[in-house]
Amino acid sequence: MFELYRAADFCVVNSLHDGMNLVAKEFVSARDDEDGVLILSTLAGASRELVEALLVNPFDIGETADAIRVALEMSRDERRQRMHLMRRTVKENNVYRWAGRMLMDVAQVRQRQALAESRPGERVRNWQR
Repeated sequence: MFELYRAADFCVVNSLHDGMNLVAKEFVSARDDEDGVLILSTLAGASRELVEALLVNPFDIGETADAIRVALEMSRDERRQRMHLMRRTVKENNVYRWAGRMLMDVAQVRQRQALAESRPGERVRNWQR
C-alpha cells in the first residue's frame, strides 16, 4: 500500500460513516515526500484532526468533483504545506497519546464517582441549582 499511496496525486476518503480513519492517516503517513492531497469526508472522524485536507460532504457529488479539480490544480507549495501540517498531526496524535487520554478520562470519571459517593447530599444540592 505504501507504494500506491506514494504514487497517488491525491487520495479520496469519502466515508458516509465514521470508522477508524486508517486510510486517511496511512496516506498522510506514507507521504514522507510531503506531497499529495487528501480529500476527506466531513463525516470521518479524521476530519476533525486533519483540517488541512480538502473536506467534502460525501453526499454532494459536485463538491467532491470540485475538490478533485482543486487537488489536481493545487500548487506544489500548497500541497507540501498542507501535507507537512497533517503529517505533524498524525505523528503527535498517535496510539500512545490516544491511550493516555482514555486513561485520563477514566481516572476523572472515577474521581467524580468517588466524590459523589462520599457526599451524597452535595449531589442533591447541585442538582437543585
